[in-house]
Amino acid sequence: MKISTDILIIGGGISGLSLAIKLSNLAKDSNILLITKEKLEDCNTYHAQGGIACVWNKNDNIETHVQDTLIAGDGLCDENVVRQIISKAPERIKELINSGVEFTRKENGEYDLGQEGGHSERRILHVNDLTGQSIESKLIEKVKTCKNVEIKEKWCAVNLYAKNSKCYGAYILNHITGEIHNIAAKATILATGGSGKIYLYTTNPDVASGDGIAMAYRAGAMISNMEFYQFHPTCLFHPFAKNFLITEAMRGEGAILKDLSGNSFMEKYHPLKDLAPRDIVSRAIDAELKKSGDDHVLLDIASYKDTDFIKSHFPGIYENCLEFNIDITKEAIPVVPAAHYCCGGVVAGIDGKTDIKNLFVIGESACTGLHGANRLASNSLLEGIVSAHQCATTIANEIKERKIKEFEEWEIGSAIPSTEGVVITQNWDEIRISMQNLVGIVRSDRRLKRALKRMNLFSEEIDYYYWNYQIEKNLVELRNLSMVAEIIIRCAMSRKESRGTHFNIDYPNKAKIARNSYIRRPW
Repeated sequence: MKISTDILIIGGGISGLSLAIKLSNLAKDSNILLITKEKLEDCNTYHAQGGIACVWNKNDNIETHVQDTLIAGDGLCDENVVRQIISKAPERIKELINSGVEFTRKENGEYDLGQEGGHSERRILHVNDLTGQSIESKLIEKVKTCKNVEIKEKWCAVNLYAKNSKCYGAYILNHITGEIHNIAAKATILATGGSGKIYLYTTNPDVASGDGIAMAYRAGAMISNMEFYQFHPTCLFHPFAKNFLITEAMRGEGAILKDLSGNSFMEKYHPLKDLAPRDIVSRAIDAELKKSGDDHVLLDIASYKDTDFIKSHFPGIYENCLEFNIDITKEAIPVVPAAHYCCGGVVAGIDGKTDIKNLFVIGESACTGLHGANRLASNSLLEGIVSAHQCATTIANEIKERKIKEFEEWEIGSAIPSTEGVVITQNWDEIRISMQNLVGIVRSDRRLKRALKRMNLFSEEIDYYYWNYQIEKNLVELRNLSMVAEIIIRCAMSRKESRGTHFNIDYPNKAKIARNSYIRRPW
């Protein structure tokens, strides 16, 4: 089925929704179609606990936030980009407040600013520990009032249609009916989020399979810095808990990491102790677990804060942990590092522009230069709203000059349904285990070579199913998962140093000159 629209937005997190809302006003005569693979709430934004970093009071300043970001990025941030995004933060935050987001306040009415790892000041605006959920809910509420925005849930993007470095739209699978739509658009925006499901342990929801990065790569876009995958130090460790993050804000309020004997250990690894940058904390936990042979460490807030404080500041974590019979007001929380955020992505400007004409990428799928080798805590939602605003402004100024170009019907594959669903499940599991064990927090040349051999085998098998059987969502995700895993490995193999979130035991030191890694699909 052929569909035409002025603007196609793929993804329904903070970036995609903010963009749609902005464009509904800036480009009032344009039709906007927003699609999301599952429900709008199924995104990383909804699960974000900590908050948004922003210079908000007289004790803080833009320069300090810039320097904290540059230090965390370990020499690979684009300083100009960092300054632009951070300086635009207060205005964008005010828009969220005007939209109804009620950030937590203290008794005196001032905003309760949190502190997280890598920040030298308190500057995290939050809604207790449910910030993402609160923001996403308000944005969903608002986007549904936009008359020129049409929303399609459970529509899965399969591929972009791009020729000669120009994008004309995308092929989209309605995975309820099985029908594939050709959606032609003047501008196509990828706001598809990250790819945490590449790893066995992740804080990301199931939808985070790297779809946007994989599609842009197949379309010929430049990809950068994919070796820098940030692991969040504290994910709840429990056999029945799935992807539940324990916010860094808890350590900002005094929680301490301890081994199973009750001994703190972060003082051995960094002067900031438990508030060190995430890559350092994750490697410290990894080192402790390798020495002890234990499966997890402990995060203790019960010994340092009273029950009322814990329940009022971390109600979401308190309730979720209780479901697993863990009372965080009385006992420490079992935690383990988990894949959390993709610092690299499709090379894009702050406004999402890529080297493929008519294709924009914003949010976690993009590599703007803000994060460098390691993202500073709570800078991700910030980047999402700033880039959405800049992207909306650019598109609104250009959209009238563009024309819709329809393209061919979907001709790939056959209508033969697969009777081997177990193959998809097995490949999915094997990829995630291989990435966790071989391309995780600590890497080596030997591990990376082994991982690449395995990805080549997986790729051959996945391609066979993709080209010969009926397209379904799980197969689309698996193909993207495999492709992004290979990109991460190749980028990691090209970096002969340890920097930021990339640590290779064969190259434990930093190179004298900090360089970004780049990869483009060979043709």
